Amino acid sequence: MRLRNIPAAKDEISNSPYVVHGEKDYKGRWMNVFGNSNPIALEVGMGKGRFIMDMAELYPDWNFVGIEMYDSVLLRALQKMDDKNAKGCVPGNLRFLRMDARELPEVFAKDEVAKIYLNFSDPWPKERHAKRRLTSRQFLDRYVKILCPDGLVEFKTDNGPLFEFSLEEIQASGWELMTCTYDLHHDRKLAESNIMTEYEEKFSGMGNPIHKLIARP
Repeated sequence: MRLRNIPAAKDEISNSPYVVHGEKDYKGRWMNVFGNSNPIALEVGMGKGRFIMDMAELYPDWNFVGIEMYDSVLLRALQKMDDKNAKGCVPGNLRFLRMDARELPEVFAKDEVAKIYLNFSDPWPKERHAKRRLTSRQFLDRYVKILCPDGLVEFKTDNGPLFEFSLEEIQASGWELMTCTYDLHHDRKLAESNIMTEYEEKFSGMGNPIHKLIARP
């Protein structure tokens, strides 16, 4: 997908109160960012932010960090936050980072993150790009370096080959598969607490089954 460059995006991100800058300086000290010791959940590749904003509102006893590497996409999330601010309903337990997910261990310390959400991640379909997939063993190794002992990774996609790849990588990395479904919206137990993303609504509306897994190291 080609992303349209928005010239003003960098300035908007630089001046936004919702974006944490100098993120590597907060490694091991994220409780200072939020002013509490509540558990931290990340969404890696948050897109326009609908999912993590909904989660932050539903779970005020958790802290949420949305991670996005594309300026133009992060800008859309910031605009949504501005809309919420105008209505007086900005969640105080939500922050954003503009960063490459490969740097996660440089930003968060061991045991600092309780949960990682991966929603409709880029499938990187070419085999030579496999290590770029957010469920590759290379990324699973990065998650181990920041997750707490009972930390979880939750992954959703409508991409069958990517889902099968993810299951294989989890097994090869010695992770424990806690939950797995190939049709989330028809799984009564999992669907009950499911929070939709923009892509999820689009793809499920097209008739694509949504796959989900939950795993831990």
